Amino acid sequence: MQNYIDLEYFLPTKTNPTSNEMVKTILKKNKLTNKIVYCYECKVKVCNLRRLLLSLLFFVFILKGYGQSKFQFYGNEDVSQKVKFTLINNLIIIPLQINGKDLNFILDTGVNKTILFNLTKNDSLGLNNVEKIQLKGLGSGEPVDALLSKNNRFRIKNLVNPNEDLYVILRDNFNMSARMGMTIHGIIGFDLLKNIILKIDYKSKYLTFYNPKKYRLKKCRRCEEFPLEFYRNKPYINTYAQLDTIGEKKIKTKLLIDSGGSDALWFFEGTHKDIKTPKKYFRDILGEGLSGTIYGNRSKVPLFELGKFKIEEPTVSFLDTTSTANARQFKLRNGSIGGNILKRFIVWLDYGSRKAIFKKNASLKSGFYYNMSGLSVIYDGQELIKERQDNIITDNFNSGNKVSDNKTISFVTSYFYRFKPAYKISNVLKNSPADLVGLEKDDVIKRINGNPAYTYTLSQINALFHDKPNKRISLEIERAGQKYKFKFRLKERI
Repeated sequence: MQNYIDLEYFLPTKTNPTSNEMVKTILKKNKLTNKIVYCYECKVKVCNLRRLLLSLLFFVFILKGYGQSKFQFYGNEDVSQKVKFTLINNLIIIPLQINGKDLNFILDTGVNKTILFNLTKNDSLGLNNVEKIQLKGLGSGEPVDALLSKNNRFRIKNLVNPNEDLYVILRDNFNMSARMGMTIHGIIGFDLLKNIILKIDYKSKYLTFYNPKKYRLKKCRRCEEFPLEFYRNKPYINTYAQLDTIGEKKIKTKLLIDSGGSDALWFFEGTHKDIKTPKKYFRDILGEGLSGTIYGNRSKVPLFELGKFKIEEPTVSFLDTTSTANARQFKLRNGSIGGNILKRFIVWLDYGSRKAIFKKNASLKSGFYYNMSGLSVIYDGQELIKERQDNIITDNFNSGNKVSDNKTISFVTSYFYRFKPAYKISNVLKNSPADLVGLEKDDVIKRINGNPAYTYTLSQINALFHDKPNKRISLEIERAGQKYKFKFRLKERI
């Protein structure tokens, strides 16, 4: 199981913006600034019909006559901008400022629009020119309600876009922060990259944005260059794969470069006569999309070739048409390359010149592991923990102007109460090691391998489940007010 949400494909569908019933509990009008404010648990004040119609006419005029702006360097002579990122579950999290508010966004080359999907009770964000729409994405569920906001100011250090569109998801249960272990507000892709040259260094965890007016990518003998093909503003490259269902034969595959997916590879069954699930596989939950849970058959293939780079036995998820109907609208697409492959390279993306460059790093030959426990764990808020602290205090006794040899040593024990992270089980795969010993969904994890659960980050917990086969895991959980202990071993399934 993967603790991430894939938003790589969605279709915006406008709804009737004059219907009071379709507008739900997250907008209010700020009387002082005359702006729409996105906040948590606010009630709606719907504009009157006349003002709304005038606004819609104004939007149409603006869209036809002006168009959306682009990210540009604040200083015209600037050549580059370096930005530190956080890497969680093979996903890139970057700082992004929207209308003066500092937020955390995932950099996802697989999305063509900027999406905001999580604000907490303490967050508020001014949004301009808002209308109601629906979004349809990966997963088998129905479209979800959303807002489209125009003319927003985006900033990443000295990269600025003064006129950016923003889609806001209204689903209360669409909480990516719980799956990532840190606050994640949204996702950005093509809107940021379309006019910038980007270098991604997964080892140093730095992004470098280059000004295309001042910088040109240099030739690299140890690199592999690919022409980019775009469909609906998403980048695709041609690769080769050897599938164990067809012997040593290799097939050509057209794959989306998807930095917003934490898996290694996704293949869409039926898009090529030889792309089908191998005999050895297991059914897995791959993630959450806009339209629901994404399921697939997890397996491995003997070989994947990214130009001259050969990658042996990568994990691959095979998806049927149920969860990928929208993604299959590009008929030539066979699947995706995700973060578990991309992190093994330094990657340059130049959308303007339609090319991508890959240079291997020290991780290229590292093994491919997957969750062998059957558990998905999410962040479950904070709990108040009583902590003990022992101190030794030494006092010297002074006699006149001299310091005597007499000392007093005191042992002092203090107790402190601090808020610590809490974790719970969100899914248990049927017939997995965790399932067979009796662990259940919504069990609250108290201890892991004898240590308090709050001493781990969510990434560290997931890493334990992605370790080598036969490793022993012990969990103490709380269920309905009672504590239970469970032990199991990681089991290789493919």
